[in-house]
Amino acid sequence: MNTFVLHLQSGTQYERIEDATSFVGVDASGSFGILAGHARMMTCLASGLARFQKAGGMWRHLAHPGAVLYFAENQLYLSTRRYLHDAEYTHISAALRSELLAEEEKLLGMRESLKHLEDEMLKRMWGMQRDMRGML
Repeated sequence: MNTFVLHLQSGTQYERIEDATSFVGVDASGSFGILAGHARMMTCLASGLARFQKAGGMWRHLAHPGAVLYFAENQLYLSTRRYLHDAEYTHISAALRSELLAEEEKLLGMRESLKHLEDEMLKRMWGMQRDMRGML
């Protein structure tokens, strides 16, 4: 069976999968598949799930927040901010859920910090404006 090398890369992870036989992803034009020997191509994957098959028939699900995909010389490069992959969809789903909850908590903290910063800036601007009026 013909195989290709799949390079999964993010800001903190890198994996090289030597025995990939197919890849299925989704971009702006819809769902597509890649097999070994595919012509050179590049596209941006839509956020969500993709999957790839390894020699022996084992499929793995790949969750990502969008990615750049490049296939050339029988090597598939998938670059993204982060990714998760597992053979079981339920494992991916649980991991995504917990990661999204953690991200929401961080986002809420950042919003509160920004609101506090904005309030402090407005107070200082009002103080400066009051001081300027006192000088006139």
